[in-house]
Amino acid sequence: MIEKLKRISNNPATKEALKTLKPKKSIWGILSVILLFIIPEIIAFVWGADISEYCDKQLLLNLPLEEEYSYKGLKMLLGEGSYFNLLFGFGLLIWLFF
Repeated sequence: MIEKLKRISNNPATKEALKTLKPKKSIWGILSVILLFIIPEIIAFVWGADISEYCDKQLLLNLPLEEEYSYKGLKMLLGEGSYFNLLFGFGLLIWLFF
């Protein structure tokens, strides 16, 4: 198993794939990592219960289908924080500078 992982890590195709996945060192690369991974998780940890409560109250009303899906999506996105996503965002941010 360890030998297989070493072969994969030394493979030129793997190195090229990792190079293309790495965020660019630009203002857009930094902002995209922060805005897409870190900020939503911080919002979910701080205001997740309030957002879930608000969405539940709105879903009790007779809403058009689009609004109902919007509230369900908002609740799924920001209702509960994820440590994995937060750590993944910080990992990408660190990887960005190395």
